[in-house]
Amino acid sequence: MNRFSRKAMNAWISMGSRFLPFADAATPDLPLPRLLRLSLFQASVGMALVLLIGTLNRVMIVELGVPASLVGVMISLPLVFAPFRALIGFQSDTHRSALGWRRTPFIYRGAMVQFGGLAIMPFAVLVLAGAGHAAHAPVWIGLAAAALAFLLVGAGLHTTQTVGLALATDLAATESQPKVVGLMYVMLLFGMIVSALGFGAILADFTAGRLVQVIQGAAVATILLNGIALWKQEPRRSAAYLDALPPTGGFAEAWTEFARGGAVVNRLAVVGLGTMAFSMEDVLLEPYGGQILHLSVGDTTKLTAIFALGGLTGFGWASRVLSRGADPFRMAGLGAAIGVPAFLCVISAAPLASVALFALGTLFIGLGGGLFSHGTLTATMNRSPEHQTGLALGAWGAVQASAAGLAIAMGGVIRDSLAQAGAYPALAYDAVYGLEILLLVITLAVAVPLMRRAATRAFKRQTAAASPLKPTL
Repeated sequence: MNRFSRKAMNAWISMGSRFLPFADAATPDLPLPRLLRLSLFQASVGMALVLLIGTLNRVMIVELGVPASLVGVMISLPLVFAPFRALIGFQSDTHRSALGWRRTPFIYRGAMVQFGGLAIMPFAVLVLAGAGHAAHAPVWIGLAAAALAFLLVGAGLHTTQTVGLALATDLAATESQPKVVGLMYVMLLFGMIVSALGFGAILADFTAGRLVQVIQGAAVATILLNGIALWKQEPRRSAAYLDALPPTGGFAEAWTEFARGGAVVNRLAVVGLGTMAFSMEDVLLEPYGGQILHLSVGDTTKLTAIFALGGLTGFGWASRVLSRGADPFRMAGLGAAIGVPAFLCVISAAPLASVALFALGTLFIGLGGGLFSHGTLTATMNRSPEHQTGLALGAWGAVQASAAGLAIAMGGVIRDSLAQAGAYPALAYDAVYGLEILLLVITLAVAVPLMRRAATRAFKRQTAAASPLKPTL
């Protein structure tokens, strides 16, 4: 290799480390190709989320005529399993498998459960909507089958994501753990973008048969992606190693230790309120685009890609800033502040009949949500006790997912209630967006004491480092 080629290669390497926010997350023990392969489990989660909160809710409400309140309840059903994420994380922290694995059995189990839910979901949705030959089927069969399908997807999704993030943290060096977790969430958004574009292209000319093909194809892709992601990732521990481990306490004891981290309730309250503020519109954005702005299925599905692009930008930006020692709750507060004008853009899109303004608002909702999620996640990781990574991630995920489920259900119910009361169609959606703005303001108010506390600790550290010790007589 001549000198010019060597300089060019070094320039490309340095450029990649500079402009890729998580390129420095790789280590000699965990190289970037292996890290990216592991992150494929997040791509499968993103694909399932696009189906639930993107494609299916639009198709069920607009094309199949299912009431938005029922759709909101169905899409929130997977989040019934969310409160168990902390328990799942704790069990994966303390699991002693005969095969020497802690995390891998939980991830495979979650992938299989998610596959089962996706396999039966398209037929359950068609029966629920009374489409085609299912028009004469009893209503309770459609309700029961759809509820089972959504619950299975939720159980598998939460199990896979919680334990997968814990495994990624285990494999990474301590100093690079926050960046690795950030990379996992970037891959989640990447999976959402690719899936949204693919589903939008396939369903541009909607038919029930294509819907079945899309969902069942996603089921097969779930198994393939998770299998590739986990291949030879977690090291197997010998029986002697497992026998030498000290006995572990119960979940209550572990939670008590975790809660001693300081201001846990306040931190989780910020996570819950902010997540509700950024999630209430999940079931409504695409129907809003279809009913109010008259967009096609393919166009509204692409909104999910725009939303994910905004979130990807937020995660990249937050990673660069937080790696320099910035306060994670200040970053979360910035995300909440960005969300306020973003929802105002979405509200203004209807009277102005502006698709561009609607897309811009969707982009900034994703950006604000990405900053908020990364900030609260980093704060949770920084405060997690030793050997409780799974519990910490599970607690954060449990509050976030539970708040999202409640918000999604509330959004659908509020929209339907106002529509049935004879409200102007756009007003039924705008009421939900206005409530989200109010929740963002409340989130900022709750987060202010945490920001002040962090600023006080940082000032004391800087003062102590700058002030020399006075000699004593």
